[in-house]
Amino acid sequence: MFSASDPTLNETHMTFQHDLLAKATEEFPTASRSAYLDTACIGIASQSAARAVLGFVDQVQHRPPGSGTEHHGRLNDARDSARPRVAQLIGSAAGDIAIVENATHALNLAARALPLGPGSVVAMAETEYIQMGVTWSQLADQGVTIRRIRQPSGEIPVDLLDRYLDKSISALAISSVQWTSGFRADLDKISEMCRDRGVFLVVDAAQQIGCVPFNVTETPVDILFSSGHKWLNSPFGSSFLYLSPNIRPRLRRPQFGFFAALPPADTWGQAFLNPDISPFMEFAYTEEARAWETGGTSNYLGGIGLAAAVDLVLEQDPRAIWANVFALTEYLLEGLRRLAVRIVTPEAARHRSGIITFTTGENQADMLLAHHLSGAGVSVSVRYAGGVGGIRVSCHWFNCHADLELLLDAVASFLRRPTAARGAVSETGAAPHPAADMQMAGTLRGARGGDVR
Repeated sequence: MFSASDPTLNETHMTFQHDLLAKATEEFPTASRSAYLDTACIGIASQSAARAVLGFVDQVQHRPPGSGTEHHGRLNDARDSARPRVAQLIGSAAGDIAIVENATHALNLAARALPLGPGSVVAMAETEYIQMGVTWSQLADQGVTIRRIRQPSGEIPVDLLDRYLDKSISALAISSVQWTSGFRADLDKISEMCRDRGVFLVVDAAQQIGCVPFNVTETPVDILFSSGHKWLNSPFGSSFLYLSPNIRPRLRRPQFGFFAALPPADTWGQAFLNPDISPFMEFAYTEEARAWETGGTSNYLGGIGLAAAVDLVLEQDPRAIWANVFALTEYLLEGLRRLAVRIVTPEAARHRSGIITFTTGENQADMLLAHHLSGAGVSVSVRYAGGVGGIRVSCHWFNCHADLELLLDAVASFLRRPTAARGAVSETGAAPHPAADMQMAGTLRGARGGDVR
């Protein structure tokens, strides 16, 4: 279990650890070929996760040793191993973790499980991820309404929430890191506020877990979920849902799959040997979070890949990963301050994440700049929500200073051009990539290869 309040996590004491970058080179060999700064959109699967998935594929294409029942049990065990690994990562018990398909799946399960009904109000910010609005608005048929939290700066400070979380609010749905601005919420104070006011706290941690350490024992939340394919660098199709043991007795029970039932023997394989077993038996069901999983034959590829990906993060130490990411964001911010752009991300260290967003001040120019960066070998995204956003840069532990130099040089070259010479986005969204930019990308990529590796 890693403590998110460990003194070594004090941002003022963080330094870039080059040995960690060397390990990242082994796990993400293709990252050295260009500046991939788009993990907030989609991560690169680690070699450890890829090997685990390929091993599974190799295993299932051959006749299994022993019976199919024994084989099925081994596959279940391999997938289920993701639960204790995730639990170690976030400081919970394994029984508090459900392995689900993705963050959307997790959020939908959570929303339907909460004891909300006519008159219930869910508070959420206007800059939240789109699925937040999609999910909670579908509870309108249960009499649930949404209160929009307006914050044009992209920040969600505690004093703002203090004004919104009155006695009418039943639940607060919030991202621990905002997907467009990179603002990291003060969940310690928000958690305390919600507990004091009897407000359910539902946290989307998709832009935090795997980058910035978080511990649910130190910072209690009712529900937390995260993607596997972003900062955890797991293959697609697997995510996790944390359900606090304090809240589970109050949740609506899901439509159970039979693996959520307690088998009337040591295992289901043994239960099936009993001639008296019947689908009409009265079963007892687990009280653990896995009751919210599908409860049948599951996504083994995703679960096995997620287990390996989390193992890799634990082996490197999440605190070391965050130290390197923070150092990179400091370097990037220093470079951006010298350019004619506006930094959207709040710069205070306590609100920092792996996301740094900046803008030229014009949406069209931001899109042109993003295409320019792509031509220079730099992968970023343009993202907006609630009027907040711009060019979103994601720094992760496989990135290095040369990646950021490539980005900063490409931004500078774009800004030096006369406005009319910057090109135009076509109907397909494409923009020209000048040959000079490609030449510069090749030069800097070569420099990157020797960057403390």
